[in-house]
Amino acid sequence: MNSFRNYINEIIHEFRFKVSWPTFEELQSSAIVVLVTILLISAIVFAMDQVSTVTLDTYYNLFK
Repeated sequence: MNSFRNYINEIIHEFRFKVSWPTFEELQSSAIVVLVTILLISAIVFAMDQVSTVTLDTYYNLFK
């Protein structure tokens, strides 16, 4: 049990003194980059879905 307590104390020490935490401004800019990337990829997937839907509808209508 003592080794587990030592392990937890080392984790706490590392989080407090060795990890370089980003500033609030860095977090905001990273969040904006992620949001823009998600929107861009979503738009690309939506466009691909629409193109494939129109293409397949046209193809299926040829054989009706």
